[in-house]
Amino acid sequence: MTEQTVLISGAGVAGPTLAYWLARAGFRPTVVERAAGLRSSGSPVDVRGPASRVAERMGITAKLREASTDATELKFVDDAGRRTGRVALGGDGGIELPRTDLAAILHEAARADAEFVFHDSVTGLHQDGGVDVTFERGAARRFDLVIGADGLHSAVRRLAFGPEHRFVQHMGVYVATLPLAEAPADATSIVMYNSPGRALAIHPSRGRGIAAFMFRGTAVPGFDHRDSALHKRMLAEAYEGAGWRVPELLERVREADDLYLDSVSRVRLDGWSSGRVALAGDAASCVSLFGDGSTLAMAGAYTLAEELGRTPGDPASAFRRYESTHRKLVEPKQRNVSTAAALLIPATRSGLAVRNFGTRLLPLVTAARRLVPARAA
Repeated sequence: MTEQTVLISGAGVAGPTLAYWLARAGFRPTVVERAAGLRSSGSPVDVRGPASRVAERMGITAKLREASTDATELKFVDDAGRRTGRVALGGDGGIELPRTDLAAILHEAARADAEFVFHDSVTGLHQDGGVDVTFERGAARRFDLVIGADGLHSAVRRLAFGPEHRFVQHMGVYVATLPLAEAPADATSIVMYNSPGRALAIHPSRGRGIAAFMFRGTAVPGFDHRDSALHKRMLAEAYEGAGWRVPELLERVREADDLYLDSVSRVRLDGWSSGRVALAGDAASCVSLFGDGSTLAMAGAYTLAEELGRTPGDPASAFRRYESTHRKLVEPKQRNVSTAAALLIPATRSGLAVRNFGTRLLPLVTAARRLVPARAA
């Protein structure tokens, strides 16, 4: 059989992982990425469970460990910075590292066997036994298959399945991340401040800190995840009157040119494929904020490549098997988003008191480790 071509939209976590395994299954992958280069925040993410096994088979575990962070505990503090609770982290065999480093390691593993095209994006899809693809900058090309691994705001999903509002559900929380110029004094502790409906976490990451603002809020009409001026106004309004380091960090927000803010959202579709087009990672099943997004992206990409390799002449069957298998990992995570949000961002002072008391008695849910969300996989 002639080597089949596969276009993958998105060079985050799912995209390069999928490209690596598709090449080994006999396909010829091309990865297109909107950004001019590897684009990712330094936000910490986890590689654990099924993704750990994928990484081991790719031979990248040692590199992941070299890039890992050193956070071993989560500390809760009050307005004056006094500790009100503590949770130990780790012990599950996973690796936490900045998403920038994870994306770079995956790209390095895949680039010898895949074509990477940066600073371009998919603008049109037409299926007729193959897929004719038009691009924002490059010439039109034809592929046997197209996979959307382009995150929460997936262009491929919009083109092949319909407008975003049909599939993306706002979960009542927004998250913003801001890189800090300096490293926190304690490289082993994530420090979190709460007031009702608001949280601010300082994560040591690696080399320099990350500030994560998490706050409850209804869906904003016409919200644009690329509108930095809107994001700064939302943060200023949401955190007005908050204590601890909030006023200082809001000053930094006003001057920042690398602020990231988006809705915590859940993506749900009845099916993840349409003809010769399928979705992977957050584009198919985002569980942002507390959902092991990078782990699920790597695991799902591996499963998709494996199934396509089993029946290369029957992608429809491969897509169905991939979806049936991977939904078993995704759906429990999607169900737990609201519970995790209630623990980390209590809506009331009494809820805060109960949460802080509980941290002295029982470990917080494992979702607490994923405090600083990464950009879409």
